[in-house]
Amino acid sequence: MVSATVQLWPWAVFFAIVVVLLALDLAFFHRRAAQRSLREAAGWATFFVGVGLAFSLFVWAVRGPRPAVEYLTAFLIEESLSVDNLFVFLALFTYFAVPRAHQHRVLFWGIVGAIVMRGLFIFAGVALLERFHWLIYLLGALLIATGAKLGLGDEVEVHPERNLIVRWAARLLPMTREYHGERFVVRERGRLRFTPLVLVLLAVESTDVMFAVDSVPAVLAVSRDLFVVYTSNIFAVMGLRALYSVMAGLLGALRFLRPALALILVLVGAKMLLAEVFEVPVAVSLLVVALILIVAAGASLLAPERQKTR
Repeated sequence: MVSATVQLWPWAVFFAIVVVLLALDLAFFHRRAAQRSLREAAGWATFFVGVGLAFSLFVWAVRGPRPAVEYLTAFLIEESLSVDNLFVFLALFTYFAVPRAHQHRVLFWGIVGAIVMRGLFIFAGVALLERFHWLIYLLGALLIATGAKLGLGDEVEVHPERNLIVRWAARLLPMTREYHGERFVVRERGRLRFTPLVLVLLAVESTDVMFAVDSVPAVLAVSRDLFVVYTSNIFAVMGLRALYSVMAGLLGALRFLRPALALILVLVGAKMLLAEVFEVPVAVSLLVVALILIVAAGASLLAPERQKTR
């Protein structure tokens, strides 16, 4: 009974923090989100990221120094990948012509869905790796291939019209043609109908599933501790909505972010493949990831991309 309590109470603390953050997000940050100043949005984004970083102290207390460093490494990787994902969210909102005032509601419920879906991916991934060790080589190769594709690829393009889930929903669900504020469902002539905002949410959720295919293996390469992997993943996406308000107008300036993420994924994949031959110290992994991100951010500021002339 005692051991079960020791194992479960950190999870209880974690989920309590998540519930509080979601409540704060919905009660305070969501109000007048479209009119919120950049300074206010930056403050909220800093708060959410700060909570994620501060949670490493809790991990240190309940798991020890090594898991805490693993948590920080995983958190940095996930947070940087989440920032890159904002490019896709921005493209989706543009494609569906979602008013800025309604984008935050979609992201909120998208984050709630991500908490559930990421949990399923992570629990399944940890269980499979424990049972089938050879999968580590498959995941390592997947990360290297993903990193290479990310580094050599062109600008991200989204095609919601090819999304099977979105197409299925648009055909089968009774839909309205126009947005009705922030509502997902309205009543017209006595019948319940779904607004286009539902299609946007489905596009965001299905896109996050594809993101998880890349991000979850990257974190599993850092740690196999289920608590470390899941909490770092969720805290990284918790502040995504506030971060979007800050980054929406600045994403184009981060010209070296994608190459940096590509390099990180390749290195993490190589770490997975060479795990049986050489184990990279966790502190070194954290230092390398942080250094790559710092250099990418600094280079983006010092050498911004020139505007194309037509």
